[in-house]
Amino acid sequence: MSEKVLRFLDEQRPATPCLVVDLDVVGDKYRRLTKALPLGEVFYAVKANPAQEVLARLAQLGASFDTASTGEIAQVLALGVAPEKISFGNTIKKQADIAWAHARGITLYAFDSEAELEKLAAAAPGAQVFCRILIDGEGALWPLNRKFGCEPRMAANLLVRARDLGLAPYGVSFHVGSQQMQPEQWDAAIAAAKGVFRQVAEAGIDLQMIDLGGGFPATYNAPVSAIDAYGDAIMAAMTKHFGNDLPRMLLEPGRYMVGDAGVLEAEVVLISNKSYDEDRRWVYLDIGRFGGLAEVEGEGIRYRIRPVRKMKGKDGPVVLAGPTCDSADILYDKANYQMPRDLRIGDRVRIFSTGAYTTTYSAVNFNGFEPLKAYYI
Repeated sequence: MSEKVLRFLDEQRPATPCLVVDLDVVGDKYRRLTKALPLGEVFYAVKANPAQEVLARLAQLGASFDTASTGEIAQVLALGVAPEKISFGNTIKKQADIAWAHARGITLYAFDSEAELEKLAAAAPGAQVFCRILIDGEGALWPLNRKFGCEPRMAANLLVRARDLGLAPYGVSFHVGSQQMQPEQWDAAIAAAKGVFRQVAEAGIDLQMIDLGGGFPATYNAPVSAIDAYGDAIMAAMTKHFGNDLPRMLLEPGRYMVGDAGVLEAEVVLISNKSYDEDRRWVYLDIGRFGGLAEVEGEGIRYRIRPVRKMKGKDGPVVLAGPTCDSADILYDKANYQMPRDLRIGDRVRIFSTGAYTTTYSAVNFNGFEPLKAYYI
């Protein structure tokens, strides 16, 4: 919890809903991660929070960047970041966008299918390419195990195909799932990647890189291990499976880097009951799923939510919901959230560790609500 952010909110009293991000926390997270994994190269996942202030702070610290679109690439290049410090990590790209990136010097590209590989060969000849493999995502609160990646055996064949198409087969990537609560989950993923290294070596290809993905957690309602525990687990797995012949290691932190740097302040718009018999109140905030809290989907990401005003009454059960005319705009129904019984309409609440995936998920004009306002201090 950033005292600087809380002081800003207390003194400035900005209109709600708003997000305030402490850039010093972002810098501290970068330093902690690079200390925990000194052999890893940080490629910040821009999608987590693409604010120019965040990107500039990380660029000053020497970070590289994982991008998902030409828009993100353009943002990073505009800061003076060298093209070789940018990865086009989305496995789903238009051929025209690949050509655009290639013309601007981007040389590192992800793929997970033969069709994507053929686009890369046509639009970015000679580029370094790495194949994303499927991982089950056990232990993650936001699994990423269906849309992206292919089976390791297919990945090995595709990397051989990349060579035949005139590309440079460079490495393997995976993602153990966002908000990964179990550091040991990297072991099986690294073992699977090593299997791909071994298979393509039989075809005369010497892969040079493993992209360990993101997954490093922010601090929500459940306790998380320190980043040092993740560093120790990853390095133990790397030496177990690769021995002393370690490949280049890339990291793609997003949530970890910016999540805990942000506090979102919102206002209670309505408190109501649905029947005379039910004790549980409905508390409606001026922000919901469409205003930036999309990650409450499935109630897996459970933010810490606290009222600003000090209250003396006991807590009681609530359903938390957003302000829009959409019945899906419910934040927490099954997660057993409690709020003070003397909470009133007009009270403000603070939602902690909201620096990641909030402004980027905020709708442009749904129901006429403005996008989430953000301050970077």
